[in-house]
Amino acid sequence: MSAVPEKLERLVRRAQAQHRVPAVSAALHRADRPLWAFAVGGAGNDTPLGPGTQFRIGSVTKTFTAVLTLQCRDDGLLDLDDPVGRHLDLPAHGELTVRRLLSHTAGLQREPYGDVWDTLRAPDTEELLADLARAERVLPAGRRYHYSNLGMALLGQLVGRLRGGTWAEVLGDRVLAPLGLADTTVSPGPAAATGFLVDAYSDEARPEPPTDFGAVGPAAQLWSTAGDMARWAAFLADPAAVDPAGAVLAPATLEEMRWPVTVTDEALWGGGFGLGLILVPQGERVMHVGHDGAMPGFLAGVYGRRGGEGTPGAMGCAVLVSSGTASEALDLPHQLLAAAVEHDPAEIEPWRPGPPAPATLRGVLGRWWGEGYEYVFSWHDGALRARGAGDPPGRPPAVFTPLPDRPDVFRTVSGREVGELLRLSRDDRGAVVRMHWATYRFTRNQETFDRYDFRVGE
Repeated sequence: MSAVPEKLERLVRRAQAQHRVPAVSAALHRADRPLWAFAVGGAGNDTPLGPGTQFRIGSVTKTFTAVLTLQCRDDGLLDLDDPVGRHLDLPAHGELTVRRLLSHTAGLQREPYGDVWDTLRAPDTEELLADLARAERVLPAGRRYHYSNLGMALLGQLVGRLRGGTWAEVLGDRVLAPLGLADTTVSPGPAAATGFLVDAYSDEARPEPPTDFGAVGPAAQLWSTAGDMARWAAFLADPAAVDPAGAVLAPATLEEMRWPVTVTDEALWGGGFGLGLILVPQGERVMHVGHDGAMPGFLAGVYGRRGGEGTPGAMGCAVLVSSGTASEALDLPHQLLAAAVEHDPAEIEPWRPGPPAPATLRGVLGRWWGEGYEYVFSWHDGALRARGAGDPPGRPPAVFTPLPDRPDVFRTVSGREVGELLRLSRDDRGAVVRMHWATYRFTRNQETFDRYDFRVGE
């Protein structure tokens, strides 16, 4: 185990040297170990590089704005399918829905009207909204993924309007303070690194000018440390462990945000987008969830890890770099997460006996057949579960919860056929003789669709 930090440090050192980055700061958060943090290079100014050094995190900011938007939904202030114009007075594009803006499927142009990246002058709120009529809808809504800073800026304005403050005020009160992200700020502090453009054909590193993104801040404004961002990544992946009281967002809502809405490439399904979150499959039912960020002189990769053998709870990684062109470094958080699990996996918890299934459900346990396939129903961790007999070990089971007002009827709350009902049918002696799951018949023996005795239990 003692060699693990050295392995991680070597990955960081190699990335900094190979990709010619003035400064790299990395951190790894997990529930079962102390925070690991490491930095190499120099801050590019008079301050020393260390765990407290802030970097611009760019579009990682979008994940915060997305969480604030879902908070509004959970508090009943909006519906994800509301047109944004229902809550903001807009001269155009008010029919675009909150859900489409969150998932970058609204078809809105990428940036606000004007040449923001030439002038480095972002609009204020009044300008942003007034110029919206001059912004294009470059694709029909829902046609495909098209990244839009403008769309996320509108959601930031929406959050501020609904909460009665600015986006920055709401962010501080409702996310940063509850999660203890004290080093995450709208403006850089005195310990901030300088961002650079590293010359392609020499070793010269030229400082980039500082930029304030104004009303587009909800898309890319924030500064932070690797430690804060590793904790944030852990929250996105495992909110129940990082925020057990649900003070910021319920775990079920984060699960909703992590569900893929669209792929980012129609041919190479190597990445997807949920509600404000980038999803990067790693194979073997492992998913990295988070976001990358880029601003002049800075790049950031912030991802949490879910699933897979050896993955501990609350696992998140952040890599912050002071070069705007070292895009290869954005693979480093994925490398660090994989290496940490490979060389220092979570401890295997011992199995312990538990209470038996309720007497009314013991007759359900065992093998059943549906649609010609065999399933195994079991009782684990206080819930009725079902798996296909041939399912690979890593595939999660279906989990059922009883409906209190309907005896022998259960709701599927996760896994296969989530949301559907499971109904039990009993004979005159009370034994369960068949079941219907999502209306499909389940019997103890393999049967054709036409073999059915309606008299039993009717």
